[in-house]
Amino acid sequence: MQLTKEIFEMIFPKGVFEYFDITNAEATDKEVRITFTEKDNPPFTEDLKGRKIIDKKFHDITITDYPLRGKKTLFTFRRRYWKLEGLKEYLKRDIKLAFPGTQLEKEFAVFLKSGSRDAAAFSSVYRDYP
Repeated sequence: MQLTKEIFEMIFPKGVFEYFDITNAEATDKEVRITFTEKDNPPFTEDLKGRKIIDKKFHDITITDYPLRGKKTLFTFRRRYWKLEGLKEYLKRDIKLAFPGTQLEKEFAVFLKSGSRDAAAFSSVYRDYP
């Protein structure tokens, strides 16, 4: 079992298993979809301890990651929100999943961004040849 977890940690975004469990996976000839559901572990602070949870809801976020076996890879993260007694707003854990301004996994976005700079630099050199 330990080996399986280590392999998954190499494939999936860093730290994902700290807060999420895999709850679904499916593949077609064109894409792979994996669903992660946030663990039911509210981020209580000292001033919130002892308050009763009166409601829960989910918000799904889908991001694109590196292709797996040549197929588009989509991760859906089912984020949990908790409504606590005496609070107007829902409580949620602050987990950064996507690169700011994108729907791409952070490391994948950085990879694409650096790759586009390298390609631009290469193409400018290539244009200088007769």
